[in-house]
Amino acid sequence: MIGRQATPATGKVGNMERVILVYTTYPSIVEAEQAGRALVERRLCACVNILPGMISHYWWQGAVERGEEVVMIIKTRDSLCERVRAAVKEMHSYTTPAILVLPIESVDPAYLDWLMAETEPAAKG
Repeated sequence: MIGRQATPATGKVGNMERVILVYTTYPSIVEAEQAGRALVERRLCACVNILPGMISHYWWQGAVERGEEVVMIIKTRDSLCERVRAAVKEMHSYTTPAILVLPIESVDPAYLDWLMAETEPAAKG
């Protein structure tokens, strides 16, 4: 990047808050797309990436299970984290969905501007 450096995304930068990724999985592409679209339409995130074709091996109720799942990566602002978590749980068919929040160390300034413009500040909701 010429002329501008990536903006640290931890804490506030000026009046900008940090960016987070929320990682979750779904049992089907249909469910992931429905949930992802709803999150974007509600402006709880600027974007979701849906990655089909993941195989999971995991412990569930005392047995090792295998499942074909779909990964969703949700790109949002830190202040919307709890609303995103609640919306994922509300729309999810799993009893215990994986909801992992990943703080981002740095973000390209233009991408950060776009993400903040496309997400609703928590104070509005």
